Amino acid sequence: MSELRLHLAKGTVALAPHIALNEANASYELHWIDFSKAEQTQDTYLAINPKGRVPALETEQGILTETAAMLNYISACHPEAALTPQDPWQRAKMEELFLFLAATVHINHAHKMRGHRWSDDPDTYPAMQAKVAQNISENADLIENDYLVGPFAMGDQFTSADIYLFTIARWFAGDGADMSRYPRLSAFLSMMAKRPSVASALKMHI
Repeated sequence: MSELRLHLAKGTVALAPHIALNEANASYELHWIDFSKAEQTQDTYLAINPKGRVPALETEQGILTETAAMLNYISACHPEAALTPQDPWQRAKMEELFLFLAATVHINHAHKMRGHRWSDDPDTYPAMQAKVAQNISENADLIENDYLVGPFAMGDQFTSADIYLFTIARWFAGDGADMSRYPRLSAFLSMMAKRPSVASALKMHI
């Protein structure tokens, strides 16, 4: 195994650490998990990530199983890539965005197809799904007006925050958000998709 091994699946937030590894020019290998075969629930993968989800990043020190932690780790191990702001306030704002994306936006998105995580009654799932477009649109409003302060999330500097935001915001249109309401976010998504580290990863996630 190379120094890093990323376990990932198409259509998931695992795109984020994949992009970060490219951006950092890190040495890594990929291990694809097939959700259509429920490989994430099989003992072989559960031995790597007991949460039964992706991504998981194997390192020489151990295994990381949360996206934000992976982005921070990749950045710390490759300081030359300058993926983390040096200014304490900017760094805190990046962590704030990480937490918002993980704890609020991703959860709102997941209610569209994973209602079983919150209820054992299938009759409640349609109500959860019906709320997704409103919740995601409100999240997009905040990102458009409060978080996307420049061409990048942290202003003029490209950071890990842009990688995470791009990965999550790609889901917004499919979640029912009217992207014509978010010109700055739409421009950001278009700009990011053309970045070499992003374009290279995207080809493998389609």
